[in-house]
Amino acid sequence: MLKQELPNLDDKIIDVLEDEGISSLYPPQKEAIPLALSGEDLVLSVPTAGGKSLVAYLGIVNKLLREGGKALYIVPLKALATEKYEDLLKFKKLGLKIAISTGDLTRSDPRLARYDVIVCTSEKADSLIRHGSRWLSKISIAVFDEIHLLNDVGRGPTLEIVISRLKKTNPDMQIIALSATIKNADEIAGWLNARLIKSEWRPVKLKEGIYYRGVIEFSDGTFKEVGTKPDPVSALVKDCLEDGGQVLIFVNTRKSSVNLAKKLGSVVKDCLKENDIEKLKKISEEILSLPEETTSLDQDLSKCVEKGTAFHHAGLSSDCRRIIENAYRDGIIKCIVATPTLAAGVNIPARRVIIKDLWRYEPGIGMHPIPVLEYKQQAGRAGRPKYDREGEAVTIAKDKEDRERIIDNYILGEPEPVYSKLGAEPILRFHVLSSIAIGFTMDKESLLDFFSSTFYAYQFDHASLEDVIEEVLKFLENNNFIENIDGRLKATLFGEKTSKLYIDPLTALHIKKAIERASPEGEPEISYLQVICYTPDMRSLYLRGDDTWVEEKLDLIKKHILVNIPPLYSDDYEIFLSSLKTAHLLLDW
Repeated sequence: MLKQELPNLDDKIIDVLEDEGISSLYPPQKEAIPLALSGEDLVLSVPTAGGKSLVAYLGIVNKLLREGGKALYIVPLKALATEKYEDLLKFKKLGLKIAISTGDLTRSDPRLARYDVIVCTSEKADSLIRHGSRWLSKISIAVFDEIHLLNDVGRGPTLEIVISRLKKTNPDMQIIALSATIKNADEIAGWLNARLIKSEWRPVKLKEGIYYRGVIEFSDGTFKEVGTKPDPVSALVKDCLEDGGQVLIFVNTRKSSVNLAKKLGSVVKDCLKENDIEKLKKISEEILSLPEETTSLDQDLSKCVEKGTAFHHAGLSSDCRRIIENAYRDGIIKCIVATPTLAAGVNIPARRVIIKDLWRYEPGIGMHPIPVLEYKQQAGRAGRPKYDREGEAVTIAKDKEDRERIIDNYILGEPEPVYSKLGAEPILRFHVLSSIAIGFTMDKESLLDFFSSTFYAYQFDHASLEDVIEEVLKFLENNNFIENIDGRLKATLFGEKTSKLYIDPLTALHIKKAIERASPEGEPEISYLQVICYTPDMRSLYLRGDDTWVEEKLDLIKKHILVNIPPLYSDDYEIFLSSLKTAHLLLDW
């Protein structure tokens, strides 16, 4: 069957796929794979579990076996990198060497030169470019997974810069970009000069519903009564488990994920079979026997797992995440409570997804609704292809007004368009310096030429970008990060070090000024820690109303503070106190 669908694919590759139990293709794959094998640049905008990854894998393997070179598989998260790396290992039997690199952003990782396929995060790829890794010139195909995260203010600009740089340095490189279903996938395809494959097809039917007063009302007009006791989430979990399903719950914070997983333990435990209990006991013990020192978080996780639940967030070690994910895929763990990172590509489908939090707190903004795109990503995890005829994505309405809002904004809502976030001055400061430091751009003209190839320039007025770059260049030159010698731009030693350390130039300047201000005899540790905690690269602890002790500590060490203390009652003063609070936490640690 597979040979008939892919007559031009090497028999050895087909054997690997059949060994993995893949005997036929999904409709989007039938359309996309022949194009990937012919070397076309592609953007795939397909729902979760629609088979995008296989298109990328076959594009990579076919390209490397026929033409040679190297492949780069870029993902947004370390957890997703691990999953893709383990997936790609099945092609080792074809002679391909697979590596993963997600670690230290200040090192070049020279061992990667020995490998054919390198899986990494966009930040690691950017770091490798900054360190001048020579093997990057051999890349013949690059995959950009979750490319809709160009829209993310934190990760998007780095992904955009990496794509733009690789397009410039490797113009013949094949590009395969994988995306959730988004409104303007055609715009991303236009920027990449790629063929767009867009589909709404899913292997398992998705039913989106709202739980209100003990009943789930689904978008297809059907209803399901689940009750209200002991509480809505517990009732929804119990109902699904009693029917042989698994549940994935999305919450907004790590703390919420831990607390809810603990709370649901008694509900899930009542639904376990005898052989489940034995298996869960072994997994619980495995978590506590990991080589790293056992933390209180590991102990909490181990206790949850004994009862059939787990929490999943970025604070867990990679080993813990792997154990949890595998046990869930094997059907042993019945319920996972996760933060939104799990929606970003990690393959853990559930019969029922409960999206508990549709509002999120952001410092400086307050509470605001999550984007429709994020909701759709989470909802898309519903439906296990091998086990379920349909998947259920359920939200919980507080009242009738809330119910109407969820229907209009989320269930019937369209995912937002993806917009570049590259144009802000702090972001450009970071990437302009790196372009100059690695010798990628040698003068203002080549710098502007490079940034004209970005998604930002494709979407918006390039002239506005030029104005911001002009300001950034002034800042970098005035503060000794770069020098302009007869029009040629060159990074100073300070600028080079800042770029390789992968920190914001403003952070480097802030630390440099503080060191210059310090007494020759040295200052207390708290002084230096406060400086670090007061930089743009450091997230400070939230300052609570009862944190009066922070100002008391300030009075004791005021003469040793190495930054200018902002005026009392200003917003900056509160930020300053937050940095001091964080510094004291680090000192006690």
